Amino acid sequence: MDQRLADTIAQDLEELIFDGTFADGDRLDEVKLAEQFGVSRTPLREAFQRLALSGLVDLIPRRGAFVRQPGPVELMEMFEVMAELEAVCGRLAALRISDEALKDLTDANTRCQMAVDAGDPDTYYLENERFHRIIYNQSGNSFLEQEASKLHRRLKPFRRQQLRFRGRMTQSMSEHEDIVRALDSGHPEDTANALRAHVAVQGEKFHNLMASLKSASD
Repeated sequence: MDQRLADTIAQDLEELIFDGTFADGDRLDEVKLAEQFGVSRTPLREAFQRLALSGLVDLIPRRGAFVRQPGPVELMEMFEVMAELEAVCGRLAALRISDEALKDLTDANTRCQMAVDAGDPDTYYLENERFHRIIYNQSGNSFLEQEASKLHRRLKPFRRQQLRFRGRMTQSMSEHEDIVRALDSGHPEDTANALRAHVAVQGEKFHNLMASLKSASD
């Protein structure tokens, strides 16, 4: 099966959940959605599995898939852990990153900037995801890389949603540049602090994210 098709359907369903088409507790009808997307049930079920990983959908045996919006405490806790995991990845990567990986990060940033200029949050997120995965890998710790990647997948729809807030892509781009400078300089604590601040959803960022989820559920 084409994994990209399942990815595309999952992203489309994320948007339908965030824009309020599907509210908290709604059942996702396989038959209707398969017809709507013009696909068989197989890629649709794969898309449900992806949404379940991020906690946006509960899969209940013999009942189906149900929309689940996380509460503010749960979401804050997940982002808090994500910020610390990324900080550890950055601290280790500052000591271990290769010249080739630094070039790859710079390339990802160049592509991110192009997406900012084009006002394209979806392309920005794809390059942003690549940017972070390079850092996870360059930590040189495979267990840490796996755990960071797992939580990254779970938070993906919420990290993508943030990029739609006015000015967030430009701010994120600036934070990326700070991270690369710290890595290039080989400063572990500077890198850790830059990544922690980049990922944490505190203050206005968290308020905006919760407001978007509340408007969807309303």
